[in-house]
Amino acid sequence: MSRRRLRPDEKELWQKVTHSTTPLPQALRRAAEPQKPTVRRKAEPEPMDLPKAFGIGSKAERSTTRVTTPSRETPKPVMDTKTYGKMKRGKLVPEARIDLHGMTLDQAHPALTRFILKSYSRGFRLVLVITGKGQQDDPHDPIPRQRGVLKRQVPMWLRMAPLNTAVMDVSEAHLRHGGGGAYYVYLRRTARS
Repeated sequence: MSRRRLRPDEKELWQKVTHSTTPLPQALRRAAEPQKPTVRRKAEPEPMDLPKAFGIGSKAERSTTRVTTPSRETPKPVMDTKTYGKMKRGKLVPEARIDLHGMTLDQAHPALTRFILKSYSRGFRLVLVITGKGQQDDPHDPIPRQRGVLKRQVPMWLRMAPLNTAVMDVSEAHLRHGGGGAYYVYLRRTARS
């Protein structure tokens, strides 16, 4: 689309308008100009200065030592791809299994801890932890309930001390070993094996 040219009478009118106006102050001109969008990068947290210990009535002095916050992500050891693939396809047979069906959290946690540590000390590499999928939801229940408490808790327990020193990897079991109601727990090698 091309612009049309101004007629002579329109040019004359425009000249009168421009001569009768006064320019904006510099500060207002900058505010009226369209701003380019700025891309902000997420700033990394800076190390903190910690104050030195002080007594009552004394002033705190700023320390020159820098303290950095540790990374929240801990490197997770990864089992080799070939073994992991066999495990996920259900080709590896678990060397031991524990069934936590019907147990409360207070019963299941110590039982799981004993089982994993005993299996680790025996040199087992792959064990099966059966949690069950949890009770089916009642569609007519007015209160929504969380399903499968053990199914949610067991992976967290396996990643916490003291079990995290023995456990290398946790993944959902193959259908032939319980599917969504069970977990494969791949244990680390013991010092003697």
